[in-house]
Amino acid sequence: MMIMMMMATMRKKSPGFLFVYSRIFHSHQPLNLHHNNSLLRSGTSFCTPISRYFGSIRECRKAFQASAINHFKVPSGFRFRCITSLSSVVQRNPSFSRLNSDDIEFFRSILGEKNVVQDEDRLLDANTDWLRKYRGSSKLLLQPRSTEEVSQILKYCNSRDLPVVPQGGNTGLVGGSVPVFDEVIINLRLMNDIVSFDKVSGILVCEAGGILENLSSFLDNQGFIMPLDLGAKGSCQIGGNVSTNAGGLRLVRYGSLHGSVLGLEVVLADGRVLDMLGTLRKDNTGYDLKHLFIGSEGTLGIITKISILTPPKLPAINVAFLGCKDYSSCQKLLVDAKRKLGEILSAFEFLDNMSMDLVLNHLEGIRNPLPPTMHNFYVLLETTGTDESYDKEKLEAFLLRSMEGGLISDGVLAQDINQISSFWQIREGIPEALMKAGAVYKYDLSLPVEKMYDLVEEMRTRLGNSAKVIGYGHLGDGFCTN
Repeated sequence: MMIMMMMATMRKKSPGFLFVYSRIFHSHQPLNLHHNNSLLRSGTSFCTPISRYFGSIRECRKAFQASAINHFKVPSGFRFRCITSLSSVVQRNPSFSRLNSDDIEFFRSILGEKNVVQDEDRLLDANTDWLRKYRGSSKLLLQPRSTEEVSQILKYCNSRDLPVVPQGGNTGLVGGSVPVFDEVIINLRLMNDIVSFDKVSGILVCEAGGILENLSSFLDNQGFIMPLDLGAKGSCQIGGNVSTNAGGLRLVRYGSLHGSVLGLEVVLADGRVLDMLGTLRKDNTGYDLKHLFIGSEGTLGIITKISILTPPKLPAINVAFLGCKDYSSCQKLLVDAKRKLGEILSAFEFLDNMSMDLVLNHLEGIRNPLPPTMHNFYVLLETTGTDESYDKEKLEAFLLRSMEGGLISDGVLAQDINQISSFWQIREGIPEALMKAGAVYKYDLSLPVEKMYDLVEEMRTRLGNSAKVIGYGHLGDGFCTN
């Protein structure tokens, strides 16, 4: 579930933020960022935001109290506010070295001039997260073209104690893909080849820099689909998806990447290449190490290739946009949908009325599919199957029963592909609308379904008029995360 706070005024103290920090971080001990083991130090440097998110409560509180807003320009000319908080209290590990001219020359010798980026405008983009909330100060962006080049980079950085941070499409909303300090950024955008595709098994082997939407387009022509779909699919990279164990919009149908990813190729912190690029659905030979890297966010190594099982494309797609009076109705509707729609249920998204207002007010061409009567919550429900008439009949019967039972107060069923697209634009447009609305704090949380909206309401109570709090996300996940 996404909980977003649009700040009306910036304050140095807020019980709402302290509440969130204390609830999330109370069970974690401070990490020792000065561990003597060189591999661990290098591994930690992969994803330095670990120190941002898993410090002690005291550090988190100090970080927020010390937060400041910096203004800066991006290449498009628009001026954004970049909120930098935790780097002001988390100290750079003194055991890490700093870049020098010899380092730059080495990287140029293996990557070539154009793939060793020091241009300020390009570095500004790479240093800044998508929400313009976190900004690092890296002076170097490397763009390797092969696993061997990634290996050479990491081997050298490990020998020199140079911290690095891997970066994919930089579409994450929690700052995990940008430096905290001056880490070397390694972006795999040039490693985007499709290695192989088996039309019989549906197994795709590709490089980690492949854009999710490009992979989806390739598979669409083959009669298959990717098992995950994200609003950021036009920019995010499959390596980043796997590294963060992205669930996406259709996890309720296809499950998590732990079930879809069959194999990985990974470069460890010292440059060693770990070949686990299997293409078998069943392999009982020894430890299944790939699961350590799925969701590890670059802390254990950089994923360079992925083998993934892709499901066949189904021809019958139906999408309904529904209004509900309260969150309890959304929960009950989900339970009934799983039981009555069964195998054809492929997505179940929810958003509150403040999320809807945000999209309507800040995005052009978006309209509410339902009459202007106020609904407290909205649900986007999707089914996919093989028989269009049967699926539509089944869905219509379910919606009729749900409306008679009071779970749905109003609803509309898309009649063509254009309406389907317009419904999805509402849900997928929320992050963009948030960007246009102002400064945003985002918390991407996994909670039991029945507890999800309690947190939103409690934060609204604690924050009062200092911020607008909205809630939306993948209700169909069971434990909703986004």
